[in-house]
Amino acid sequence: MEPAPHPAQLDRAQRLLVVLERDGPTCVWCGRTFGAQVVPTTDHLVPRVKGGPSWLENEVASCRRCNGERGHRGAAEWLEECGRRGWPADGDRVRRVLALLEDAIARRGGQRRARGHLATQVRRLRRGG
Repeated sequence: MEPAPHPAQLDRAQRLLVVLERDGPTCVWCGRTFGAQVVPTTDHLVPRVKGGPSWLENEVASCRRCNGERGHRGAAEWLEECGRRGWPADGDRVRRVLALLEDAIARRGGQRRARGHLATQVRRLRRGG
Protein backbone atom coordinates (compact mmCIF):
# COMPACT_ATOMS: atom_id res chain seq x y z
CA MET A 1 0.00 0.00 0.00
CA GLU A 2 1.40 3.38 -1.02
CA PRO A 3 1.52 6.22 1.51
CA ALA A 4 -0.99 9.03 1.09
CA PRO A 5 0.43 12.00 -0.86
CA HIS A 6 1.49 15.10 1.06
CA PRO A 7 -1.31 17.75 0.94
CA ALA A 8 0.93 20.01 -1.17
CA GLN A 9 1.04 17.27 -3.83
CA LEU A 10 -2.70 16.85 -4.21
CA ASP A 11 -4.33 18.01 -7.43
CA ARG A 12 -7.53 20.08 -7.42
CA ALA A 13 -9.89 17.09 -7.58
CA GLN A 14 -8.07 15.37 -4.72
CA ARG A 15 -8.12 18.57 -2.63
CA LEU A 16 -11.87 18.87 -3.24
CA LEU A 17 -12.40 15.35 -1.88
CA VAL A 18 -10.38 16.18 1.25
CA VAL A 19 -12.31 19.43 1.73
CA LEU A 20 -15.65 17.61 1.38
CA GLU A 21 -14.52 15.04 3.93
CA ARG A 22 -13.36 17.82 6.30
CA ASP A 23 -16.35 20.16 5.93
CA GLY A 24 -19.25 18.01 4.81
CA PRO A 25 -21.34 17.75 1.62
CA THR A 26 -22.87 21.25 1.52
CA CYS A 27 -22.03 24.56 -0.13
CA VAL A 28 -20.46 26.88 2.43
CA TRP A 29 -22.39 29.86 0.97
CA CYS A 30 -25.93 28.71 0.11
CA GLY A 31 -26.14 25.50 2.16
CA ARG A 32 -27.35 23.31 -0.70
CA THR A 33 -26.34 19.65 -0.54
CA PHE A 34 -24.06 18.51 -3.35
CA GLY A 35 -25.37 16.00 -5.85
CA ALA A 36 -26.11 15.61 -9.54
CA GLN A 37 -27.74 19.07 -9.80
CA VAL A 38 -25.47 20.89 -7.33
CA VAL A 39 -21.85 20.30 -8.33
CA PRO A 40 -19.10 21.03 -5.77
CA THR A 41 -16.05 23.14 -6.60
CA THR A 42 -13.10 24.33 -4.59
CA ASP A 43 -13.49 27.97 -3.63
CA HIS A 44 -10.43 29.90 -2.44
CA LEU A 45 -11.33 32.07 0.57
CA VAL A 46 -8.40 34.33 -0.28
CA PRO A 47 -8.83 34.48 -4.07
CA ARG A 48 -5.90 33.43 -6.25
CA VAL A 49 -5.82 36.91 -7.84
CA LYS A 50 -5.23 38.34 -4.35
CA GLY A 51 -2.35 35.98 -3.67
CA GLY A 52 -4.32 33.14 -2.11
CA PRO A 53 -2.59 29.78 -2.33
CA SER A 54 -4.14 26.55 -3.58
CA TRP A 55 -3.78 24.97 -0.17
CA LEU A 56 -6.39 22.92 1.69
CA GLU A 57 -6.27 25.63 4.37
CA ASN A 58 -7.53 28.22 1.84
CA GLU A 59 -10.25 26.14 0.22
CA VAL A 60 -13.86 25.41 1.03
CA ALA A 61 -16.47 23.49 -0.93
CA SER A 62 -18.82 25.73 -2.86
CA CYS A 63 -21.40 25.05 -5.53
CA ARG A 64 -20.60 26.31 -9.02
CA ARG A 65 -23.26 29.00 -8.82
CA CYS A 66 -21.94 30.53 -5.60
CA ASN A 67 -18.30 30.21 -6.64
CA GLY A 68 -19.02 31.98 -9.93
CA GLU A 69 -21.19 34.71 -8.42
CA ARG A 70 -18.72 35.41 -5.62
CA GLY A 71 -15.90 35.94 -8.07
CA HIS A 72 -12.99 37.70 -6.38
CA ARG A 73 -14.98 39.26 -3.55
CA GLY A 74 -13.72 38.81 -0.02
CA ALA A 75 -15.23 36.11 2.17
CA ALA A 76 -16.64 38.67 4.65
CA GLU A 77 -18.35 40.65 1.89
CA TRP A 78 -19.80 37.51 0.30
CA LEU A 79 -21.10 36.25 3.67
CA GLU A 80 -22.96 39.56 4.00
CA GLU A 81 -24.37 39.17 0.49
CA CYS A 82 -25.49 35.62 1.28
CA GLY A 83 -27.31 36.96 4.33
CA ARG A 84 -29.08 39.57 2.18
CA ARG A 85 -30.16 36.78 -0.16
CA GLY A 86 -31.49 34.72 2.74
CA TRP A 87 -28.95 31.93 2.26
CA PRO A 88 -27.74 29.98 5.32
CA ALA A 89 -24.03 30.64 4.74
CA ASP A 90 -21.77 28.85 7.19
CA GLY A 91 -19.83 31.73 8.74
CA ASP A 92 -18.33 29.44 11.38
CA ARG A 93 -16.83 27.22 8.68
CA VAL A 94 -15.41 30.26 6.87
CA ARG A 95 -13.84 31.60 10.08
CA ARG A 96 -12.43 28.16 10.93
CA VAL A 97 -10.81 27.71 7.52
CA LEU A 98 -9.41 31.27 7.57
CA ALA A 99 -7.86 30.46 10.97
CA LEU A 100 -6.34 27.31 9.44
CA LEU A 101 -4.87 29.48 6.68
CA GLU A 102 -3.42 31.96 9.18
CA ASP A 103 -1.76 29.06 11.02
CA ALA A 104 -0.47 27.49 7.79
CA ILE A 105 1.08 30.77 6.62
CA ALA A 106 2.69 31.27 10.05
CA ARG A 107 4.21 27.75 9.82
CA ARG A 108 5.20 27.71 6.15
CA GLY A 109 5.96 31.39 5.60
CA GLY A 110 5.63 33.22 2.31
CA GLN A 111 2.27 34.27 0.87
CA ARG A 112 3.14 37.98 1.18
CA ARG A 113 0.35 39.04 -1.19
CA ALA A 114 -2.28 36.95 0.63
CA ARG A 115 -1.46 38.17 4.15
CA GLY A 116 -3.04 41.63 3.87
CA HIS A 117 -6.27 40.37 2.35
CA LEU A 118 -6.46 37.55 4.91
CA ALA A 119 -5.93 39.95 7.83
CA THR A 120 -8.67 42.26 6.52
CA GLN A 121 -11.16 39.39 6.14
CA VAL A 122 -10.45 38.01 9.62
CA ARG A 123 -10.83 41.48 11.15
CA ARG A 124 -14.14 42.09 9.35
CA LEU A 125 -15.51 38.71 10.40
CA ARG A 126 -14.56 39.27 14.04
CA ARG A 127 -16.21 42.69 14.00
CA GLY A 128 -19.26 41.65 12.05
CA GLY A 129 -20.12 38.54 14.02
